Amino acid sequence: MIRHTAAGASYAILFLISFVGAALAQSGPLKIEGHLTQGGMAWGQVTPGSKVHFLKRNVRVGADGLFVIGFGRDFGPTADVVVTAADGSKKPHVLKIKKRQYKIQRIDGLPKKMVSPGSKALKRIRRDNKLIGAARRHDTPEAHFVRGFAWPVIGPISGVYGSQRVLNGQPRRPHFGVDVAMPTGTPVGAATSGTVVLAEKDLYFTGGTVIIDHGHGVTSLYMHLNSVTTRVGAIVAQGDKIGTIGKTGRATGAHLDWRINWFNQKIDPQLLVPPMPKN
Repeated sequence: MIRHTAAGASYAILFLISFVGAALAQSGPLKIEGHLTQGGMAWGQVTPGSKVHFLKRNVRVGADGLFVIGFGRDFGPTADVVVTAADGSKKPHVLKIKKRQYKIQRIDGLPKKMVSPGSKALKRIRRDNKLIGAARRHDTPEAHFVRGFAWPVIGPISGVYGSQRVLNGQPRRPHFGVDVAMPTGTPVGAATSGTVVLAEKDLYFTGGTVIIDHGHGVTSLYMHLNSVTTRVGAIVAQGDKIGTIGKTGRATGAHLDWRINWFNQKIDPQLLVPPMPKN
């Protein structure tokens, strides 16, 4: 157990209970609390037995009426949620999603093969993407995410969610996680409890990689690990060691790239944890 996550756990649990400073939208049988913003995640409550439809998906609803949804980096200004009651009646809800501004980050001096992979590397990349995609499609009933999240490692933040990276002068996909720079070998803990659904030591882009399923489509991803100390199927508690920081895959220095998804919606991890403590 990595102890530094304990304070974050307490904060996160209070956050889930009180949602201090979070957005609130309530209408009829639907209640939504959380971050109604690009990169945000929201927890909803409906009458038990109701169904929730969002983004062409029947969202998992717990026996207590709890569900979760997420909004990616470039999500539009509104989100349409339809609640179907047990009697079959439907009620649409429109949530307003706040727009964000993102930073531009330039990284030069990368080896050409890492910026423009060859045909052999592309085959490997496609294989890796299938593994990661399959891990993110898990939709299990255990709602581990309600316990809240904590920083998997404490250290300087070297990269933020949503930033657009320009590699060797070529614009690339935005950054969908938060980077924490620490020396190789620094322990990395699980952000919250769940089941390990991917544990790979050498993926092309992400190097040593772990994905944990937190239920209802919520997963966390840990990249560039120097060592992977867990296995697929392992049940972990918040703070349990899952690996160590490294610079494997496409990385210019030792750091952890930590990401959270709700299925294919990429969430900003910093919205779910307290400010980074000073170490």
